[in-house]
Amino acid sequence: MSHVIVVDDNDTNLLLLRHILQKLDGVTVDTFADPQQALAWCATSEPDLVLLDYMMPEMDGLEFMRRFFALPQRQEVPVVMVTADTERDVRHLALQQGARDFLTKPVDKVELTVRVRNLLALRKSSQQLANRAAWLMEEVKLATAEIRAREKEAILRLSRAAEYRDPETGAHLLRMSAYTRLIARQLGLPLQEQEMLQEAAPMHDIGKVGIPDAILLKPGRLTPDEMAIMRQHPLFGHEILSGSVSPLLQCAAVVALSHHEKFDGSGYPHGLAGSDIPLWGRIVAVADVFDALTSSRPYKQAWPLERARHYLESHKGTHFDPACVDALLAQWPEVMIIRQQYADEQDAASPTHQPPGAPHA
Repeated sequence: MSHVIVVDDNDTNLLLLRHILQKLDGVTVDTFADPQQALAWCATSEPDLVLLDYMMPEMDGLEFMRRFFALPQRQEVPVVMVTADTERDVRHLALQQGARDFLTKPVDKVELTVRVRNLLALRKSSQQLANRAAWLMEEVKLATAEIRAREKEAILRLSRAAEYRDPETGAHLLRMSAYTRLIARQLGLPLQEQEMLQEAAPMHDIGKVGIPDAILLKPGRLTPDEMAIMRQHPLFGHEILSGSVSPLLQCAAVVALSHHEKFDGSGYPHGLAGSDIPLWGRIVAVADVFDALTSSRPYKQAWPLERARHYLESHKGTHFDPACVDALLAQWPEVMIIRQQYADEQDAASPTHQPPGAPHA
């Protein structure tokens, strides 16, 4: 059912137009002698066509159109202006403001019927196209969500593959990825990028699947030769993850390759410095080291929180991007919530530890 409204201060014209329009199949008609009342009605109800007289006191047809099209979601509603044959300037202004058609006084019944029927048919087709576009957009969203779900599953499975070989994973992955998002949010990254980085962060050490157990699981300091082998894991991780068309896996590849670079250029594998290190890698570096410091490992006990915090602050500008450190520490209460939410079993059983030496990697 199509809904037409007629706005005209002349009651006779309203009766005549209503009488003609009500004979059209599938059309309902409302008439308004007061343009203010018509606007108030249009603010809460959407007509399919507006038949509008130009000459009205207090508010002419052009002003009505301006206010009508300013209402939310009314810009596509067709408006037909009724004018005298001599009012060509008015017609030009009305076209500029968005009028779709004109009728000349006195209104011809046949012309009125044909023009209204044609405009309503176009309106219906336009709405069908819009509905189709909305349906297609929803289908694309669903398909995209399914793809992202599969990507997340692939990342979780790959992360679990590393977990079987590296005792540093497990709850560590949940904590450090949550810290990663905190930092990204504080730095003002877009929400979609925050989410992607949080999902990609657990893959930072996937390259450790290529490190021999004798080195990966060694409960002590590594020799220089062993450290050289260990430092290949960012390259292994990047090789595993790179080349994908998935933005998520591309992000994970960047993180895997760059999270051991240091802000002063002394990191590995490429010795990048400052802003040459991808921001994603700089963010994950802070999140990863902070959680490594405050968690128990085969080669060390967990550091107290204040010592770990001091370590981050004292290594700003050398190991870490100062902005990333400040971003994490600015949200300290949320850091504590994440630690409690994803606590390791041994940490929950014994929350305080004596500080040993620095972490290895």
